[in-house]
Amino acid sequence: MFTVIGEALVDVVWRPGAAEPVEHVGGSPANVALGLARLGDPVGLITQYGPDEHGARIADRLGAAGVALDRSDSGAARTATATARLSADGAASYEFDLSWAPKDLTPYPGSVAVHAGSLATLAPGDAVLADMLAGVRGGTVVSYDPNIRPTLHGPVEYARAQVARFVPLAHLVKASADDLAWLYPGEPVEAVAARWLAAGSDLVVVTLGADGGYLATAGYQLRCAAPPVDVVDTVGAGDACMSALLDGLLRAGALTVDTLPALPADAARQVLRRALTAAAITCGRPGADPPTAAELAARLAC
Repeated sequence: MFTVIGEALVDVVWRPGAAEPVEHVGGSPANVALGLARLGDPVGLITQYGPDEHGARIADRLGAAGVALDRSDSGAARTATATARLSADGAASYEFDLSWAPKDLTPYPGSVAVHAGSLATLAPGDAVLADMLAGVRGGTVVSYDPNIRPTLHGPVEYARAQVARFVPLAHLVKASADDLAWLYPGEPVEAVAARWLAAGSDLVVVTLGADGGYLATAGYQLRCAAPPVDVVDTVGAGDACMSALLDGLLRAGALTVDTLPALPADAARQVLRRALTAAAITCGRPGADPPTAAELAARLAC
């Protein structure tokens, strides 16, 4: 069982030249949970959504995929939304209407890993999340994705402080090149990864868009090229990568607090290649639509 913690919302996607938006169930943690379920992993999402049409869509979509749901909400009046405006190359910019204020967080029983990040690491819910992660990280792998959204994470000084707070709580940190460019302009990816490893993480992965991905541990660094893809949009691609990273590490027998630091470089390369392929599949279709295990295996076999 995986536990994923954070926002579930509805993405309202405006495409160039469209007269009306298209709506998709989204939210980075919800997308990660969906991706894990499609890869065949038992997973539960701790989230918040309201008793409205959007909330019903979230419950239907995630429930149909097999994701267990714990609303853990404090009487949310409405479901959060994210308005995504796509550029001609498929990249998305976001505007949010949401809140995150859990009173208590408890991982699902028997969880092999707890994943959190994105908007769940912001006030007022950040303190509850940080306390929970600190309590479980001694025996359970914790993964963290900052998933920076400048309109919500800013100002940059606050975002840097929050990242510095959560990185030491995580064994695995995944970020994008865009995250790092906003947080630490001009600083090389390698330098940021080295700082995060020194802070206590065992594995750092940075997605580089069309340039593939970068992975670092205390003992080695490696890069993998991006699989070819005709991009429809990039919505949910990083989340599909995160799901496949966790799933791949589990399949490699490396998803424990003792085995993750000893992950061999050849196994790490295979895990990263598989995760980048999951992201590429997602880029090739609209919205946050991560691949199933069969779709991922078929693409890797090509």
